[in-house]
Amino acid sequence: MLNVWLIAIIVGTIIIVSLALYAGKLLMLLKQQTQAQQQTEQAHKLALKVHDKKVLDSIVIIARAMKEEQCDVSEGCWRLSVLLDSLKTSQQLDQEFPAIFGLYGKIKHLSILGERKELVKKQRMQQDLERMKLEAEYSSQIRKDIDLLHQYAVERISVLTS
Repeated sequence: MLNVWLIAIIVGTIIIVSLALYAGKLLMLLKQQTQAQQQTEQAHKLALKVHDKKVLDSIVIIARAMKEEQCDVSEGCWRLSVLLDSLKTSQQLDQEFPAIFGLYGKIKHLSILGERKELVKKQRMQQDLERMKLEAEYSSQIRKDIDLLHQYAVERISVLTS
């Protein structure tokens, strides 16, 4: 009878030790998986920051060019709208800079590059007239948005690099 109890205790101890080792192994695997997931997440966040910094650097350059009147208002708004839409860590910028996005929304249907060259002169002039009217309509608000956007981009760059 004593042997049966001794065997039961030994078998029970072996089962408990085996389960404890298995649980320890599973906990170690879970810890490794969590660490790998955190590293992947950090790498993704870093990639987003790097992307946004490049975009913001371009925004600063275009905004400065627009302030110094080295870039057409419509071309600048077009480029800025596309760049602002590509930012990964910022959202709802169309509400912060409504004039830039407003002008872009009204001129994005106009022909550009090769498509514009294919237009007959009358059509080009009509599109130019439409663009100039819209630029005049949005001009004062765009200047304000450009100042705010330049400041916003410089601040975001400093946040991303710190």
